[in-house]
Amino acid sequence: MAAGEMQVRTVSSYPVTAGTVYHAFSDTAGVVAERIGIRWLNASGTEISITWSLTTAGASAGWHRVSVAGVAPVGATQAQVLLSSTEVGAAVSHFWENVYLGLPIRTQGNLLPFGTESFEIDTSGWGVAANATISRQVPVMSWAVDAYTAGGHTLAMTVTANGNASVLAVDRPTVTPGVEYMAYAYLQPPTSGSTAWIELRFYDASGTQIAAQKSTLAAPGTGMYRQRASLIAPSNAATCSVAAGLDSATAGQVLRLETVVVVVAPEFAAGSILTYGASSFEQGVSGWTTASGVATLARTTPWGDTYFEGSYSLAVTSTTATTSTIRSGRFPAGAAAGLNFRAQVLAHTGAGSWPTVTVKIRWYDASNTDLGVSTGTSYAVPSGSWYVLPSDAVAPANATQAAMELVVIAGATNSVLHLDLLSLWQVLPQTAVNPVDDGGYVELTLRELPLDFLISVYRITPDGARSLVRGGSGLIDRQKVTSDLMVIQDHEAPLGVLLYYYVEIYNASGGFASSRSSVGTMLTLADINECWLKDPGNPQRNLKVVVQAAPDWDQPVQQSVQRIRGRRNAVVLSGVRGGLEGELAVSTRSDEERLALRLLLGSGNILLWQASPGLGVDDMYVAVGGVKEGRVGRLAQEPWRTWTLPMTAVDMPVTTAVNGSAGRTWQDVVTEFDTCADVLVVYGTCEDLLLDRRTG
Repeated sequence: MAAGEMQVRTVSSYPVTAGTVYHAFSDTAGVVAERIGIRWLNASGTEISITWSLTTAGASAGWHRVSVAGVAPVGATQAQVLLSSTEVGAAVSHFWENVYLGLPIRTQGNLLPFGTESFEIDTSGWGVAANATISRQVPVMSWAVDAYTAGGHTLAMTVTANGNASVLAVDRPTVTPGVEYMAYAYLQPPTSGSTAWIELRFYDASGTQIAAQKSTLAAPGTGMYRQRASLIAPSNAATCSVAAGLDSATAGQVLRLETVVVVVAPEFAAGSILTYGASSFEQGVSGWTTASGVATLARTTPWGDTYFEGSYSLAVTSTTATTSTIRSGRFPAGAAAGLNFRAQVLAHTGAGSWPTVTVKIRWYDASNTDLGVSTGTSYAVPSGSWYVLPSDAVAPANATQAAMELVVIAGATNSVLHLDLLSLWQVLPQTAVNPVDDGGYVELTLRELPLDFLISVYRITPDGARSLVRGGSGLIDRQKVTSDLMVIQDHEAPLGVLLYYYVEIYNASGGFASSRSSVGTMLTLADINECWLKDPGNPQRNLKVVVQAAPDWDQPVQQSVQRIRGRRNAVVLSGVRGGLEGELAVSTRSDEERLALRLLLGSGNILLWQASPGLGVDDMYVAVGGVKEGRVGRLAQEPWRTWTLPMTAVDMPVTTAVNGSAGRTWQDVVTEFDTCADVLVVYGTCEDLLLDRRTG
């Protein structure tokens, strides 16, 4: 082809709903700059308009992302993706990969809406706080192929005059007092020496700022670096926002922002009482002090130099080969007296040697009186890797607060010890079970799981049979551990049987690491006249119904009968006898049960039938054929219905996963929709809302 603009578009057009925001992106590489667009079509296939991204600020032969988002215009029913580049010569290739068109992909749990987190639509979610102008730019940036919340447009803050400059998110999402929140964003400073920062701000009900936490980037260069800031919302906090800026900047300098997020701060161990700041050191030493000795404390620098989580760690430096004691701030532990707590730290020798590091817990009462410190557990920290150092202690009488305390002995002058991922929590059983009879499931709780390891979970019945337990990604068989806490609802646990759970844990390379078992537990069904009908992939549809009559089973078999002349008995060629087939008669007692059974049967999925033990019926996976629904009596207002369910026994579905919200919470719904009416337009049922199945 000749030089000039080159455009390609998807052959198919895809259904869209007018007034809804859609997002398109692609990874690309070439010798010129490029852009991406969404082409909106009406019902007859005629083009209404095109929403184009800005053209990238440069060209790159390396893979980089282009992206755009926009509202489908009035009359739009279909859309196509457009890819465009203006080549300067003939026979030049431009490469595209990983193309997406759909609803916006945003960070789950983010208090900020898509338009404020990302800048693919415009900059309306942001305003100038001081000495700056705002625009959008598309720098050439490489991102991981699955980093779907990043790439494309960035917010560009241009400094107007020499001095400090900043921008502020317009949105004021609601917060809960006493909850710790974390804000983060990718920052691209104009120079490695620039003082770029992000700040989490809290406001009271009148809109007055009442608290803030600034986190300054120690940039190693001029790339994109994710910087975090965290703070507990004050008692009078109502809303929050995020600011970013440059201090002592020069006129014309540009700070770029990408993927701005505010979420509830994560816990490194379930139930840890330490704040995120005191655990990860992303914004400084966060209340840690030297109680005795010569050790100095500082956040490592620059960004990404030494860390286990986030981008920084705490650097403990001892100029002499002596003992020092360092201590965190105090944190509320509740009515801790007599309870076992665990302090845990990850340690790494950065320089010199550390022959002894003792991990302790110091206790305080409600009036901040020091109640003493635990004996602690001592470790030697070799060079090389990061090492986990745990220590347990029982809280004394009247203890309501606790602090972590480390006694560190340097083995050489100018020794440096790095600390990260600190936690302090009440020790609860590693494995716990709770039968929920009304729900027909057993809740299995697994604590203190090693991150990034692999896990298999089995249900063990008295006959010794092992069955894998089902989870959100299918049967839990060497699945990756993504959280130290896992709560599993086993809806396929048998009724009236004493069972327990056996867990196998493997390291990331697949080698066996450890195992654990639960105590025994049993599910019961109070009324023997009832049975459970369950959808293994959609437990929210599970239903108890009244049994009218159990099936009379057929066991079909394929046979061929050959009658040989002159021989009394026939020759019969027989296949394997098939599974059970029969009709289960059940009743529903209310309109709600009737609608629920229709929903359960409507999908045609394989179901699990469970009856009370002792009735001669085993738990059975069944396929249900054509259903008959009848009335009881002649009164129209009678709510009871009779159902005849033709069932065929089948094998347990092994590829089915438990459907769920996939991490979505009510916070995501509140962020995306302004009113309940907006939700009703998008979701037809509560289940659609749970599974994020949108109309149109």
